[in-house]
Amino acid sequence: MVKRRDEAEDLTQETFIKAFNALPSFNAEYAFSTWLYKIAVNNCIDHFRKKRLKTFPLDNPIMAKDGELQREFPDQDAGPDAGLLEKERSSCIQDAIDSLPAKYREAILMRHASEKSYEEIALELDIPIGTVKVRIFRAREMLKKKLRDQRRSLYLS
Repeated sequence: MVKRRDEAEDLTQETFIKAFNALPSFNAEYAFSTWLYKIAVNNCIDHFRKKRLKTFPLDNPIMAKDGELQREFPDQDAGPDAGLLEKERSSCIQDAIDSLPAKYREAILMRHASEKSYEEIALELDIPIGTVKVRIFRAREMLKKKLRDQRRSLYLS
């Protein structure tokens, strides 16, 4: 269990000492080997518990040969511009949706804004389900292209 001979020998010796001290509690109805094996396993488990790696607080400096090093953690809080960026992103997406041809805009809005199934959209528009799938696919492709082009133009300007 410990994979090191010296540790295994120490644990074996400790196991026999524990077994000797616990002999009065041994129940002769059970096999001695099972009882001894259980003591050995528990002794190994105790050994692993004691051997666990020490943990250190994250705010303590790390000692290095060049001196102390402080840990730096990225700020996970949203910045002051997060709301503005989200509003700008939503506006770009809405503009791209508004620029779609009517039949594609209608299908994509029903699917994503109204969260309707393909079957519901087909019934409401009175078109085959295959046509609904094609319109939504094409609308998504057009949106990807428009949004990719917008992004490129932002980077170039």
